[in-house]
Amino acid sequence: MTQALRHRFWFESILALLSGALGIITIFWQDWIERLFGVDPDGGNGFAEWLTVSILLLLASVLAARARLEWRRAQAVNA
Repeated sequence: MTQALRHRFWFESILALLSGALGIITIFWQDWIERLFGVDPDGGNGFAEWLTVSILLLLASVLAARARLEWRRAQAVNA
């Protein structure tokens, strides 16, 4: 089965995992953007953090769905 999986599957899976992890980290550690980059893009009201969470979790969902399609394609090839 893993022989039929293309690099696209692994790329999408890893990016989905990273995006999801960053989204969850942002929920609990909301000031990582300020600490990492040294800027406060929203002036402290939290909008940038929640926008980041939304974008990262949406990206993780889309990438996971695409990886699932690749997995199903590989199953069809092996069937």
